[in-house]
Amino acid sequence: MPIQNGLTYLKNWFSGNNTFFSNINNLQEENKLLKEKNSELEQSLRELEIVKSENATLKEYVNLKDKYTDYQTVPAYIIQKDISNYSETMVINVGTKDGVNINMPVISDQGLVGHIISVTDSTAKVQTIIDTASTTSCVITSSRDMMIVRGTLSDNSSLKATFIPTEATVLEGDKIETSGLGGIYPKGIHIGTIKQVVKTKNITDRYAIIQTAVDFSKLETVLVIK
Repeated sequence: MPIQNGLTYLKNWFSGNNTFFSNINNLQEENKLLKEKNSELEQSLRELEIVKSENATLKEYVNLKDKYTDYQTVPAYIIQKDISNYSETMVINVGTKDGVNINMPVISDQGLVGHIISVTDSTAKVQTIIDTASTTSCVITSSRDMMIVRGTLSDNSSLKATFIPTEATVLEGDKIETSGLGGIYPKGIHIGTIKQVVKTKNITDRYAIIQTAVDFSKLETVLVIK
């Protein structure tokens, strides 16, 4: 009886092992199939994201065209960005063959981007308003007080406003737009919002920091005003 019980135990043990290894093989095959299916789903998701991105870009174009119906414009993609501590320029995929020339303003759905500084047949270079060499005449939307804004070395989403009239009341949250002076930008294009007013001992030296309306780090599509 002890020997018979021992042999039965061994038989059951080996039988259980065989089932275990069989289950392991089945699980490995199932895992392989699941990985392949997951890879297919990830590929489909990537393709869907591409389609969504393209649709978003087309929607931006439509919104831009609808928003700036008063201007004759040319839509464009940004194909290159030259961003450094001293330069903030970009290249767009339209040029002289599209009717684009030097000094034409460039805008986005959020507001002012910059102006054309050089062109080829099929491309144009844009100096953005956040470039340190760029100066833009603007006004406070509410009070109509004028000032000059330019890019800063420290931040690619801020402008520094100077030459503020001594009698002007400048408040955080005030909106800034183009004044129409200077011969490049039309009047009334949104630039940004005052986020800080810096007072100095001499009121003539005070200045303000402007948060640009345009997020230049995410900018992809623009309109050139002809």
